[in-house]
Amino acid sequence: MVRRYVFPALRILVWAVIAVALVRIAFAGADVTTEASGAEPTGQVVEPTVEATTATITNAVTVRGSVVADPAVPVRATLAGTVSKVLVADGQHVDAGTPVLEVRQETPQDPITRTDPATGETTVTERKPKVAVEQVTAAVGGTLSLPTLKDQVVAVGDTVGQISPGTLSVSGTLTPEQQYRLVGAPGEAQVTLKGGPAPFTCTGLKIGAAAQPATAPDPQEATTTVPSGTVSCALPGDVTAFPGLGADLEIVNGTAADAVVVPVTAVQGTVQRGNVWVVAAEGAEPEERSVGLGLTDGEVVQITEGLALGDVVMQFVPVPDEEPECDDPNLDPAACEE
Repeated sequence: MVRRYVFPALRILVWAVIAVALVRIAFAGADVTTEASGAEPTGQVVEPTVEATTATITNAVTVRGSVVADPAVPVRATLAGTVSKVLVADGQHVDAGTPVLEVRQETPQDPITRTDPATGETTVTERKPKVAVEQVTAAVGGTLSLPTLKDQVVAVGDTVGQISPGTLSVSGTLTPEQQYRLVGAPGEAQVTLKGGPAPFTCTGLKIGAAAQPATAPDPQEATTTVPSGTVSCALPGDVTAFPGLGADLEIVNGTAADAVVVPVTAVQGTVQRGNVWVVAAEGAEPEERSVGLGLTDGEVVQITEGLALGDVVMQFVPVPDEEPECDDPNLDPAACEE
């Protein structure tokens, strides 16, 4: 009798209690849990800060590059006229200053007219043209390519030949940040060839502007930094290398000992002048301050003025709050209310 009526009734009662509990959790679970525990969020976001410290900083820039053959140097005519002599053969090796060909220029002169005062007879005497001959010489030493022929008419500035110097250089491209760091750089670099000899010094360091693309890049499609400059230096003659070989150029542009430094993340700006946010006391609002900038190694930057050793600054430059676009129809009007 008990098994037939009592146990089924108890089972139904248990399931009813479970169902009520599940409904209560589903509709008021979060509130119930919070009220039951009495816990409230007490954490707050604290902006990280750093102190200005001293360090020895070296501004060393490493540029990825490659070995390239130096371009051919043109041989240009320096006189307008006719090629009267070809002095060297095509494909011949020449030294700098070697005469390559001669250009002859003839300038007609007006005839001389004389009248005999006694007879009135007029005599016209033709004059020979003025002749100028000038030798065109090689500007550099190398292998000469000379397509110009004898009796060919040339103008001043015409390219009459090309000289391949047969020398090599190491060349690479610079990002805007690297180009700023190399302002006033010395005339040499330390070069390491991929799979080549030990690192060596190359001289004649040249820094210039990068070639501009035919069309301006789309800033929304750009995924990499566009090079803004080039760097190259001459490979020493006693170093064996081949065009296309990979190389790294390390250029040291200054060292400062016991310099006041902060992380580059704490500074707005990278060259000459910048801004930092100084925290005068714990809990105080950061104060924006202009500082002078010196050398950087990419991780810390030298502060030349505006900060003292031990000053506390924000580790990261604050991100300004973006103003809501009130013209956006999908924006909540309350976001634009004063």
